[in-house]
Parts: sequence; structure tokens; C-alpha cells
Amino acid sequence: MRPVHVVGFARLDAVLRDTAHDEPEMVQQVTAAALADAGLTRQDVGFTCSGSNDYVMGRAFSFATAIDGLGAWPPIRESHVEMDGAWALYETWVRLQHGDVDVGLAYAFGKSSLGGVAESRLYELDPYFTAPLGPGPDVVAALQARVMLDQGVATERDFAETVAASRRAAARHPQVPDPRGPTDLEALLRQPMAHPPLRAHDGPVRTDSAAAIVLMVGGDGPRISGMAHRIDPHQLGMRDLATCPSATAAARAAGVDLSRLDVAELHASYASEVVLLRRALGLPERVSVNPSGGALAANTPMVSGLVRIGEAAAAIRRGAARHALGHAASGPCLQHNLVCALEAE
Repeated sequence: MRPVHVVGFARLDAVLRDTAHDEPEMVQQVTAAALADAGLTRQDVGFTCSGSNDYVMGRAFSFATAIDGLGAWPPIRESHVEMDGAWALYETWVRLQHGDVDVGLAYAFGKSSLGGVAESRLYELDPYFTAPLGPGPDVVAALQARVMLDQGVATERDFAETVAASRRAAARHPQVPDPRGPTDLEALLRQPMAHPPLRAHDGPVRTDSAAAIVLMVGGDGPRISGMAHRIDPHQLGMRDLATCPSATAAARAAGVDLSRLDVAELHASYASEVVLLRRALGLPERVSVNPSGGALAANTPMVSGLVRIGEAAAAIRRGAARHALGHAASGPCLQHNLVCALEAE
């Protein structure tokens, strides 16, 4: 395997509604910032891959329009995944293994404020039995949380502790919305249920943003020691929702060494998912989970998974960790999981 390093990372401020920039403008800003962070120019990039979703953007081939923000002339080697940008990063990492390209750029963009996020996520569900019932992502997450409580693998207090930790971390991060609301556990537990057993604060703050990561063979930065993704059955009734075997398998395939792990950035949109992922990945208590605030604090469709990997790499670059894990999820109830293992060199 060729040694691939994260040499640049940038994310736009996550805001509740970005009315000042369209998608090409967001892409231009964030890719330029990531390249500047890496000390490279667009001419240095041998391969580019993007992650976005037309259902969220509300128009066909939105990624093709966003390419205008790259200054992609002369023509570039470019690809796209209709998924979170973490999978664009995975394709970029694989592409760099071919040997003819040494620098890759992965980016993602999304806007929750355009509306229809809940409606578009219905298309993730089984189209015959589940989607016709019309459960939004909050309802599906509540079903999983109920299974976890009934099996005794989590409590409502576990969910509240996760929310409190996310809010405290988000308050220290300059690029996520102000985490208004209590961090006291008893105050959180007194809040009314939104989708039992989940309260409103157990869900994500949906935002607009974009992110980009620059990879380089033999560069100066955290090294990707392994990356893998695995998927569970599509139908919710075909798997135990209190477990997440695809996350466990992805971490094993990526070669995550739990004995040396310092930081884990988990792409969990609900407090219950954070609790479940911690259990599925077997994270020791000493591991710092979501020091950036995680997706609970700022969840941008198609961007949050890439941000988790970028934040994990950033923790290593600023000396807060030697080994870190970046995680991304896709599909209902953590159906599809990607794990990126990073280490300092």
C-alpha cells in the first residue's frame, strides 16, 4: 500500500441557513481553503472526487454545477459519489493506490435549509414495506432507540450524557452553531419527548456547510493506516437494531488498534447512535469521543461524515492525539458504516 497522508482540511462554518452562497461558491471557498492548508495549488491535484445528493439539493446533477467552483480547466480527472463525502475520500484514497497520481482532493457540500431532508431520506428505506408508511429519520431513530432500551444496552440517561458532552464540546468549536440549551443531566431528562423515547435534543442540529480534504502520497500529516466500509441488511426487520455489526467489521478491516486510540469522531446523528457506536466499536472510556461536538451539534447532509474524518486528522495535527478514528454512516439506523484509521508519523 502506498502511504497516504491527510495534508489539508477545511470546513465552512456550519450555519442554520446559508442564503449568501450557492453550491459552486461553497465549493470554491472550501476547496481553496483546504489546498491552502496543504500548501498546494489546484494544478497539483491529480484526482478530484465529490460527495453530494441530488434529492437534498433539489435538482438533478447538482454536482456537475458545483464543479464550476473548482476552476476545472484544463479538464481534470474527476469522479462523484451520491453519498457522504467520506465515501468520496475513500474513492480518492483507493485512486492514489494506482501509482500514477500523488495528490487527491475530496470534497462535499449540502444544504439542509433547502428543505425536504426528512422527505428525501424516505428513499433510503425499503420501498415495499417501510417507505410507504412515511416514517421520517426521527421516527426511524426512535425505533432503534426503543430497541436499545428494551434490550438494556442503553438508558435515557446515557442519551442525556451524550447530548451534554456534545453541547460542551460544541461550545468550544468556532465553526458550529451556538449550542443553546442545558447541559445539566436532570434538566435534559425533564424535557418532553419528541419521538419517544427520544427528546428533541437527542436529534441533530441540521445545517448548511461544505468540507474538503487533501490527500497526498508521502506527505507531511496524519497517515491513513487503514480505511474500510461495510453494510448491514437493508430491511430494518432483518437485523438487530441494538447492534451494529457493519461498524464493528469496518473497524476491524481498517485495522483500528483500540489499545492506542486517543480520539474517535463518530458520525452519529442521534444521541442513541453515539451510544450504540461506542458499544459496537468497543471504545475504551479513556477515548475522547466527538471533541468537535459531532453531528449532534452540526449535521450537514452529505458533509458530516467527511468532517468527522477531517476533525480526527485535525486532532492529530494539533497534537491532541497520536491515533484517531474517523467514522461515517449512511442509511437508516446506521446501516452502512465507514471507518478511517489515522496515526501520527
